[in-house]
Amino acid sequence: MPVLLSATNVKPPTSSRQRRDFQIIDETDDYIVVDKPPLLLIHPSKPDGAATLWAELRHLLAFEIAAGGQVSIVNRLDRETSGVVLVAKTTAAAREFGLCMHARRVAKEYHAIVWGWPDWESKTVDAPIGRRGQIEQSKIYLKQTIHPHGAKAVTKFEVSRRFRKHTTNGESFSLVKAQPSTGRTHQIRVHLASLGHPIVGDKIYGPDENLYLRFIETGWTDELASKLLLERHALHASRLRIDERRDWSSPLPRDLADWM
Repeated sequence: MPVLLSATNVKPPTSSRQRRDFQIIDETDDYIVVDKPPLLLIHPSKPDGAATLWAELRHLLAFEIAAGGQVSIVNRLDRETSGVVLVAKTTAAAREFGLCMHARRVAKEYHAIVWGWPDWESKTVDAPIGRRGQIEQSKIYLKQTIHPHGAKAVTKFEVSRRFRKHTTNGESFSLVKAQPSTGRTHQIRVHLASLGHPIVGDKIYGPDENLYLRFIETGWTDELASKLLLERHALHASRLRIDERRDWSSPLPRDLADWM
């Protein structure tokens, strides 16, 4: 006898599951991998109804959730950071990925556009990081800083390209690959700033932290554009690898590629 399928037990076809605000890189019954655009929050931070990746995924995976699944975001990215995000759809997958992260078996790779030309081709920064507001007075409590009593943080950097671009705030820039072996808050941004090569567009660790405070008060302005050059910090999560089978990547997004 033919099997009758109803709207409640048919999983939507992949083509209808594409979202306007992010792309699906890979999907199985256990996980989904998406390419997050910049300026999209991962989780709700304020009760203002702003769009979040978590909410969009709950809508997208409504069928799986109704059948007992879940949405567990494995690697969180800052609002302005774009790139690969791994999301577990089951309790078992969430546990496995959590154990992999804890054991540092998840290799992450980022690309960043920074000010200046480093005088090195590759460099490893081993410098502990802590929340500045817990260590000393800070205008920005969430700002992180290198401090001997902070948590261990290690990042390997490699220059991918040096280039010139005439701007209102500099002419020499570089595309740098970053491979963090730890996962501290703002780790790559802090370590690059400590090397004298902050990320272009970084409101907190860039030319002047007061630009962040002005952005909070006024939003994006011509003055901020002239000093920061980009509306968001130029950081992209380009690769996430667990093993040979689970190895996902994302090319540099258009806003950064076009800027270079």
